[in-house]
Amino acid sequence: MSLDTAASKPHEALAALLRDEMDAVNALIQERMASEHAPRIPEVTAHLVGAGGKRLRPMLTLAAARLCGYDGPYHVHLAATVEFIHTATLLHDDVVDESAQRRGRPTANLLWDNKSSVLVGDYLFSRSFQLMTETGSIDVLRILSNASATIAEGEVLQLTAATDLRTDESIYLQVVRGKTAALFSAATEVGGVIADADPAHVQALFDYGDALGIAFQIADDLLDYQGDTSATGKNVGDDFRERKLTLPVIKAVAQATEEERAFWVRTIEKGRQKDGDLEHALDLMGKYGTLDATRQDALGWAEKAKAAIATLPEHEIRGLLSDIADYVVARLN
Repeated sequence: MSLDTAASKPHEALAALLRDEMDAVNALIQERMASEHAPRIPEVTAHLVGAGGKRLRPMLTLAAARLCGYDGPYHVHLAATVEFIHTATLLHDDVVDESAQRRGRPTANLLWDNKSSVLVGDYLFSRSFQLMTETGSIDVLRILSNASATIAEGEVLQLTAATDLRTDESIYLQVVRGKTAALFSAATEVGGVIADADPAHVQALFDYGDALGIAFQIADDLLDYQGDTSATGKNVGDDFRERKLTLPVIKAVAQATEEERAFWVRTIEKGRQKDGDLEHALDLMGKYGTLDATRQDALGWAEKAKAAIATLPEHEIRGLLSDIADYVVARLN
C-alpha cells in the first residue's frame, strides 16, 4: 500500500542520504537477477522490480549499518539480499492470493503464469542465500535464513487463520510477525551485525524493525476499511470480500453477540456474502469502536519502534528512522 499520502516523506530523505549505497544495491540487484540459461527469470523479476516501490527494507539495512559506523562493502550485499527475499515473497503471494494487480501494474502471474511466478520466486530466494554467504558471517546467515523460514511459516499460518473465527489477537500478531515484521527486523538487525555493533545496539535495531513492521501491517489492515482508494490502490473492504480476518474484525468478533457472530460465520468462515454485508460489517466495527482501537494499536507499535532506538548514538539517521515510524501510521490521520 502506498506511503505517499503523508506530506512529509522521511523515507525520501533517507534515500537521498543513502543515494550512493542504494545505487550500488540497485546495480547489484540488476547483476544478480540475470540468468544465462533462463531469460524468463530477468523478464519476470524486472517487471516487479521495475514497478517501483520505496525499497524501504534494503534502505533500513543500509541505514542501520551506517548508524553503527560500518565502512565495508557488505551492507550492499545484505540490502540486495533483503530486497530479493521481499521480491520473492511478493511473487509467491500474488499466486496464493490470485492477485491481478500490484503497484498499479498487472501481476507477473497474470502476465506470464503461476508456474513462472513461483519458480522465479524460488530463484530469487536462492540468489539471496548466495549473496548473504558472500559476507562470510555465520550470524548474518542465521538471521536471514531464520527470517525466510519465519516468513513462509507466517504465510502458511495465515492460510488457516484468516477465515477461522477462533483466530484471536495473539494469532494475528504471530501472522503479522511472520509475513511482515520478520523481514523488517532482519533488515535492521543484519545492518548492526555486519558493523560488529554492540549487542545491545543490535537488539535495539531488531526491536525497532519488529515494531515498525507490526505498525506498518496494522495500518495497512485498518486502511482497508477506511482508506482513500485513490491513495491506497485498494477498494474499501477488499479484505472483507477476500474473507481475511484482520485486526478490526477480530476485535469485533471478540465482542459479538450470538446474532452478530452468526453474521461473521456466514460472511468470513463460510464466505456467503451478499449485498449490504460490508456496510453491516462496518456498522458492527463502529458499534464496538474497533477501527479506533486498531488505530491506537498501530500508533502504540510505532511508539515502541521509536523507543527501541532512543538509546542508540545520536545521529541524523536515527532521527530519520524515528520519523519513518511516525510516517507509517501518519496515513491513519
